[in-house]
Amino acid sequence: MAAYGYARVSTLDQDLTAQRQALRAAGCRVIRAETASGSRRDGRTELQVLLDFVQPGDSLVVTRIDRLARSVRDLQDIVHELKGRGVALRAIEQPVDTSTAVGKAFLDMLGVFAEFETNLRRERQLEGIALAKARGAYRGRKPSIDTAEVRRLRDQDGLGPTAIARRLGIGRASVYRALGTS
Repeated sequence: MAAYGYARVSTLDQDLTAQRQALRAAGCRVIRAETASGSRRDGRTELQVLLDFVQPGDSLVVTRIDRLARSVRDLQDIVHELKGRGVALRAIEQPVDTSTAVGKAFLDMLGVFAEFETNLRRERQLEGIALAKARGAYRGRKPSIDTAEVRRLRDQDGLGPTAIARRLGIGRASVYRALGTS
């Protein structure tokens, strides 16, 4: 009956130290940690390692439910998978116990609020981008393809789109887009 910890932060400028310390204090000898968005489950390899590894009677421990998932669907899928394998889920900073009706309801409410917070953050970001565009301050990322070089390779060297793409290490569709803007 082992307790395995999972810690997650969303960005590189965030720190996992506090989560690791709390998980160790909660009795986790093995802690998997990663920097990844919690809004989607795919691409979170450390979480998948834990989900594949835990055995019946073990516990998956997180500091808070939003460290595990930021969407109700992902949270429910993870909880369902853990329950089906006989693995308990514990959140040490929140009274979550998936073996009781109250604990399940509280877990679902936390999941709803985590998803709500993610959606609010996304809306604020889009509003900020729209305002910056209106002021002319937001222009998107800089072009990564030198259209002048694409045209030169076509006009002076007589290369076709496939050869240009190979030479510049870009996709052929990018070559067509660059030539279409000439």
